[in-house]
Amino acid sequence: MIATTRFSVLDRSRIRAGHDGPQALRDTVALAREAERLGYHRFWVSEHHSVPGVAGSAPAVLAAAVASATSTIRVGTGGVMLPNHQPLVVAEEFGVLESLFPGRIDMGLGRSVGFTDGIRKALGRDKKDADDFGAQLAELLGYFDGTQTAHPQVHARPAEGLAVPAFVLATGQGALVAAGAGLPLVIANVRGEDAMLRAIDAYREAFRPSAHAERPYVVVSGTVAVADTTEAAHRILVPEAWSTAYSRTRGEFPALSPAEDILARDMTDGERTLFADALRRQVYGTEEEVADALEKLIEHSGADEFLVTTSTYDREALLDSYRRLARIADLAARPGA
Repeated sequence: MIATTRFSVLDRSRIRAGHDGPQALRDTVALAREAERLGYHRFWVSEHHSVPGVAGSAPAVLAAAVASATSTIRVGTGGVMLPNHQPLVVAEEFGVLESLFPGRIDMGLGRSVGFTDGIRKALGRDKKDADDFGAQLAELLGYFDGTQTAHPQVHARPAEGLAVPAFVLATGQGALVAAGAGLPLVIANVRGEDAMLRAIDAYREAFRPSAHAERPYVVVSGTVAVADTTEAAHRILVPEAWSTAYSRTRGEFPALSPAEDILARDMTDGERTLFADALRRQVYGTEEEVADALEKLIEHSGADEFLVTTSTYDREALLDSYRRLARIADLAARPGA
């Protein structure tokens, strides 16, 4: 099933210890070029605000840089957190992107708001704004086809009349929003594989065909690490897993540190439990091990596409992992490669 599944890349522009945010953004653009060369289908960037370990705060701007540096790969966001923005502004930004890079732009949309009260206040938003995601999504889509009624006589230029594929990022409840809007779903197993599969089933059952999609389309996202040994692949995952564990005890994501530094740390019992939990749901190993794990995951989920979200300190190991995954999926042999 791997041979018939699209593979794409989401890069969060993670900052590495000893490096800065500008370097992380340049690394993202360089990774996009390599992903295009290897035959990946899409390259997406993310939105995070006031996070010490993440440089990607303005996804539409970064997507423009990525699209400028590439020529064939689809470029988009995974995603723009719609409750943080006015739908009109998002429509205008993606209208500009689609006008400059026609036929290559995706609009991935999420329902999260700022990470802390301070960030939400700085953005002029509140937790409850996430509850209005369905209405915000309808307004945004209406700016593209000219049907929005929230603000009569307001038009998004140059978005109106353009077709920019929209995707909904969800963990659970958002899957039904995607189904009701007739949009593709992007989902990860952050709450466990069983919960993810239940959400996918609910999405497919509730899906209503629309002008955006005639049938359900599922993009499963997750971390994948491939190396010449299982141990080497495991080490690729260590920096992000520790950053995740750290965030759950201290409330912020730190810069990514080398795996050897993290493995030498004296962790508390709580930190070690969180660290192990962050590693548990990832796909990693040799090419044969990863191929087997992905086949099972794709079969269970019926995914149309897999969005790889791996981040690590060692850039060469990361690039090698993406090259090996491209070989597993035989991306070079696909049409357009």
